[in-house]
Amino acid sequence: MDGEHYFTAQPAGELSLREISVELAGSPRLLTTASGIFSPDRIDAGTQVLLANVPAPPPGGNLLDLGCGWGPIALTLALESPRSTVWAVDVNERALDLVRRNAHILGLDNVNACRPEDVPEGLGFRTIWSNPPIRVGKNELHAMLEHWLPRLDPQSDAWLVVQKNLGSDSLQRWIEGALDELSVSRASTNKGYRVLRVHRRARGAASGAGTAAGSDASSEGQASASSPS
Repeated sequence: MDGEHYFTAQPAGELSLREISVELAGSPRLLTTASGIFSPDRIDAGTQVLLANVPAPPPGGNLLDLGCGWGPIALTLALESPRSTVWAVDVNERALDLVRRNAHILGLDNVNACRPEDVPEGLGFRTIWSNPPIRVGKNELHAMLEHWLPRLDPQSDAWLVVQKNLGSDSLQRWIEGALDELSVSRASTNKGYRVLRVHRRARGAASGAGTAAGSDASSEGQASASSPS
């Protein structure tokens, strides 16, 4: 797979816009994509699994789509939570421009598409939804998650989709061992992908096997009870 979209702010090649028909938030949408970004022809399988296995987003506050691409996750968050502010974050300027185009097409005024460094320092998030760029490599991926996951508000959840054969289980173990105040459980498995629920505990809450087990059980019910797609 061409990894240019993971690393390059300005993709090589002429901009060639195209229209695609997709379903977001339960309705068909005609949106714009282009070459030089991730999955320009459709909603990729991992993102489809994520959107089918997450609960409804919080009704307000700051919500984050980390590695937004042309915007299927960010746009879903904005459609389902119109009173929120959705931060669509990517390093690819072409992808960010497409998110803005698509937000305009859908009449959404609650989407901020920006590079990581343009998100205000200290801003916390009521949820994070992400199909993270696994192919950037382990060190880069871990550094990214170490930066963003602790910015969850206390007692809030992040939802990550990771392909099993690209290291979802090892990533789950790393999060469990590396990041304080966070617990992680497997919310669902589908089409070779895992959806991981990362929960930020209340400040001062005790961690341990009992907490992790309870989190795992509650997340299974929560993820299966509500599906936006």
